Amino acid sequence: MSFPSFLIDAVIDRAIDAGRIVGAVVLVARDGEVLHRRAAGLADREAGRPMREDALFRLASVTKPITSAAALALMERGRLGLDDPVRRWLPDFRPRLADGREPVLTVRHLMTHTAGLAYGFLEPDGGPYQRAGVSDGMDQPGLSFAENLRRIASVPLAYEPGTAWSYSVATDLLGAVLAEAAGMPLPDLVEELVTGPLGMVDTAFSVRDPARLAVPYGDAPDKVGAPVRMGEPHRVRHGQGHVRCSPARAFDPASFPSGGAGMTGGAGDVLRLLEALRRGGAPVLAPESVRALTTNAIGDLTVTTAAPGWGFGLGVAVLKDPRPSGTPQAAGTWRWGGVYGHSWFVDPAERLTVVSLTNTAVAGMTGAFPDALRNAVYGRA
Repeated sequence: MSFPSFLIDAVIDRAIDAGRIVGAVVLVARDGEVLHRRAAGLADREAGRPMREDALFRLASVTKPITSAAALALMERGRLGLDDPVRRWLPDFRPRLADGREPVLTVRHLMTHTAGLAYGFLEPDGGPYQRAGVSDGMDQPGLSFAENLRRIASVPLAYEPGTAWSYSVATDLLGAVLAEAAGMPLPDLVEELVTGPLGMVDTAFSVRDPARLAVPYGDAPDKVGAPVRMGEPHRVRHGQGHVRCSPARAFDPASFPSGGAGMTGGAGDVLRLLEALRRGGAPVLAPESVRALTTNAIGDLTVTTAAPGWGFGLGVAVLKDPRPSGTPQAAGTWRWGGVYGHSWFVDPAERLTVVSLTNTAVAGMTGAFPDALRNAVYGRA
C-alpha cells in the first residue's frame, strides 16, 4: 500500500476550511516510522495562535487506554486480579439493581464496560446520572472521588453485570480501585507504571506546560456554523443529550483524577503508547497482557457507541468483522477516541498506528472528519 499523504492533507484542509474543526495534530506511523505528521489550523482561534505538533490537549477518553495499561501492569505484579470484586478495594461502593439486589461487580466488568454503569452525557437531558450530579470526569472542578462514587452508587445499575455493554464511568471506578490496590494516588501510579517508563513526559493528570495547551472548542449548538470557544462550564450537543465540559478542571488540583477522562497530553505521547502496545507492550506490559487488552472480551454483546462489527477488549474497541460497517480497517484493529475531539486506531495487520488530536468537540472524535481521515490513510478518497 503506497502512502497517500496528499489525501490525508486534503481531508485535514477540508475540515478546517469548512469550519468543522479549529485545529488538529495528526500522526500516521507504519512499523514505527512516522510517515505523515501534520499540525494544522489554530490552537487559539481568537489569538491567531497556530497549532503546533507539540501542542497539548485535554485528552478526555484517550486517558482510558493509559489507565487500562496501568491496571494490567498492576496485575502482572500480583497486586490486582481481573476477577477481584470491586468491593474488596472500595468496600463502601455497593450499587444495586432496580429490584434492590446487590450484584458482585468485578474489575473485569469495569474494564469491559459491562458493569451496568452509565455516562451522563449519553443520557437524554435530565437522565438519572444528571439528576444525581454524577461527574463524567470532565466537569465539576474540585469534586472528590469519594463524593462522585457516592453519587454513582445512588443510581440503580442498568442491568445485571456482564449481560450487556454500556459505555460508562467504569474506568473512573477502575482508577479508584487501582489507587487502593497500589496504596498510592492514581497519578503517581500511572507515572510509575506507564507514562514514566514510556517517556510520555507531556502526559499527566495536570497540565505540564500551559503555554502549549490548545484552547477547546465545541460544535455550534445547531451543528451549523463555526465551533464555539468553550466557556466555563460548557455544554456540547451529542446524541440525545449534552457533553458537560469544564476546561478549568485541568488546572484544579482538588479535582479527582479521572481514570476515564482526566489526563492532558500530546499526540507524540499517545503514539508512543500505542506503538509500544502494538509491538508487544515492552517496557510496560508483557505480550499476553497486550493480547488481553486488544482481544474481544465481550462475546456477541453490542458495543452501542461503535459501528456494527466491533467488540471490546479490556479497555479498547476491537474490530471483529469489517464487513458490516464497510471500514477499510482489518479485523483485529483496535481503537478509541476522546470527546474533546480525538480519535486513534491501530491496525496490526497493516502495522499502522494513527493518532488524531483536535481541539473541537465532538466533530474531531466522531462523524465526517475522523471517518474521512481513516479512509484517506487507506488511500480511499
